Amino acid sequence: MSLLTEHIGRSARPRSRTVVRVTTWQEFTEVAPKIAAIFTRRHAATGNLCLLATLRADGSPRISPMEPRMFEGQLWIGGMPGTMKFRDLGRDPRFCLHTATVDTEVSDGDAKLWGTVHDVQDLDLHARYADDLFRTTGFDLRGEVFKPFYAAEIGSASAVEVGGGHMDVTVWRVGEEERVVRKH
Repeated sequence: MSLLTEHIGRSARPRSRTVVRVTTWQEFTEVAPKIAAIFTRRHAATGNLCLLATLRADGSPRISPMEPRMFEGQLWIGGMPGTMKFRDLGRDPRFCLHTATVDTEVSDGDAKLWGTVHDVQDLDLHARYADDLFRTTGFDLRGEVFKPFYAAEIGSASAVEVGGGHMDVTVWRVGEEERVVRKH
């Protein structure tokens, strides 16, 4: 576990103080390989499209489509600056990231990640990221400064697989092993 983040809850509920250990994408793939594999498969199958849940200023949820990227062992929540989702994350760093599901039978699985983000202002990292983005997608952001540039810190995750007359829900939290709950 690489980081210790202290977060003061900012919702419509009374404020609470929670200390959460979080993990990078690379660490997540090592400690929760089944969920990471399903997330990666679904992420690729949808052209990297996911749904990002954030909290609005009034505490109500917001869902936004976005294309997160894995780069240098980290999951990055990137996109156009000034959007409402980034304003939400700047005010309250908690998020949920869900692989876009178009199959009501969930035959190829489904995954969700929960955690927090932090802004990384490292110009050399931005340059490497932009070079990689251009090389892999043709989208040219080289020379741009990313403000904000959010690294995701994963605190928990789950995945669903359906088959053989049952549904398996794989669950993971920091400090625990993946566990499967079978539902018939």
